[in-house]
Amino acid sequence: MKKISMSLLTLLLMACGASAPKDSGKKPLYEVLAQKTDGGANIHFFEILTEPNEIRMLQNDSELKNKISPIDVQKSNFVILNMGEKNTGGYSIAVESVVETDKNIIISVKENGPASDSIITQDYTYPFCVVKINSKKEIIIK
Repeated sequence: MKKISMSLLTLLLMACGASAPKDSGKKPLYEVLAQKTDGGANIHFFEILTEPNEIRMLQNDSELKNKISPIDVQKSNFVILNMGEKNTGGYSIAVESVVETDKNIIISVKENGPASDSIITQDYTYPFCVVKINSKKEIIIK
């Protein structure tokens, strides 16, 4: 009986000292809302959307409309990364890193092509990525 009591007491003390990690409530600096190998525009461009009327245009897209809240329109910027027309599959565009400084947000973009030994579709593709930046600071794209 003594062993059981001591075991329960030890278990109880360990449970009291353990705590779950606390959620700081802080949003991540960025979120990828869409990233696809097809469906973008036929020219290569990066576009930064900062004005509410520009951002609301994204909400017309069936895939994005449920990912952008009215608060996001006021407190976030959005970036469209478009790789343009590619004559085969296997291409993609993505965010490599996002760094926040005192004055701005610096986004590094990574463009990938198909591996030389990969089997790829022989069709035109239009890779793109849409990113939400949880800040209204100036954005610089590298």
